[in-house]
Amino acid sequence: MSLRVQVPEELARRLEEAARARRQTPEQVAIDAIEAQLAPRRRLSFSAAGSSGSGGGDIARRHKEIIAADLADKTAADL
Repeated sequence: MSLRVQVPEELARRLEEAARARRQTPEQVAIDAIEAQLAPRRRLSFSAAGSSGSGGGDIARRHKEIIAADLADKTAADL
């Protein structure tokens, strides 16, 4: 499918910059951005966090670290 989209000049400039930085075409950067936006949302579940008694009592304090570790190997398409 071919789709033509007109974007404001500022957005076009940012798209070009991102493409250069990633060594990709502007089209590929746009496709990646659209895919990321339209991907199904993944909900993080913490309903049982710390309930196993396995030393997870500091989960409230470490929540940012735990989330970062879970998301470290994910790309935008995975989320």
